[in-house]
Amino acid sequence: MARATSSSRFVVISPLHPFNLSFKRKSNNRLQILFHSSLHVSKNISNSNTMSNNPLIPNSSSIEIIGGACDSYLPVFKSLNRPYNPYPLVCWNRHVETIFASFFRSLPGVKFRRECLRTPDNGTVSLDWVSGDDLELPADSPLLILLPGLTGGSNDTYVQHFLGRARKNKWRVVVFNGRGCANSPVTTPQFYSASFTEDLREVVNHVKTRYPSSNLYAVGWSLGANILVRYMGEESQRCSLSGAVSLCNPFNLVLADEDFHKGFNNIYDQSLARGLRKIFKKYGQSFSFDRKYHTPFFN
Repeated sequence: MARATSSSRFVVISPLHPFNLSFKRKSNNRLQILFHSSLHVSKNISNSNTMSNNPLIPNSSSIEIIGGACDSYLPVFKSLNRPYNPYPLVCWNRHVETIFASFFRSLPGVKFRRECLRTPDNGTVSLDWVSGDDLELPADSPLLILLPGLTGGSNDTYVQHFLGRARKNKWRVVVFNGRGCANSPVTTPQFYSASFTEDLREVVNHVKTRYPSSNLYAVGWSLGANILVRYMGEESQRCSLSGAVSLCNPFNLVLADEDFHKGFNNIYDQSLARGLRKIFKKYGQSFSFDRKYHTPFFN
């Protein structure tokens, strides 16, 4: 069972996997989120007068909006109360929409300036900053950290399109590329995973030190969202983020993995596996059981 708490910051969660999320309002008015494996979503909120009557909280099982200050934040997001109008022909089916976007979505071609950050265990993560932002934006501009999904990075179309929207609103954006992703080097046997939050902790601290006058925010997709929410739960009141958004988070990784092996989802499983194999083939010598005998982890 995973737990997370939220106080002044808020989290928007839109799981695409079958989970049951039950919410419990604590006495100190903070929201406690309990995740259970199930085939549907149910809302069990002890303080029904606070949230259940809020018209901005949808009844759809595809999205849950939670947080310690829902009544303060949600009215600002008028778009959440609008009906969803799918794009004709393409978006009538989730599989068609996903595959179409992967082949035909444009790549904005954002120019980045890469910063390689050395971690305490001698690992390396890459931070891709938008070129020219230091000259165009004030030092106190809000700063957004993007965490792509499994094997994803700054070269992905969905990341660059999201980045472009943020920059139009004068936000400074940096993409956090995990170890081995987007040509980020692998310098230790330690790889990134859902349970490994140390790299994100280093990134947040580094960015906070570099831009002390900025409010920090983060958005994560899929595995990146899982790491982000876990990090926020671990940091609790120490968390330096002013806000975060979690998109398509596979909260229950066991169920998510099982779902990948069913029916058409095998297509996605194979695609992600190819991405992982590509990374392991490139940096195979870095992954070893025993450095003395240099037994390769990837065969």
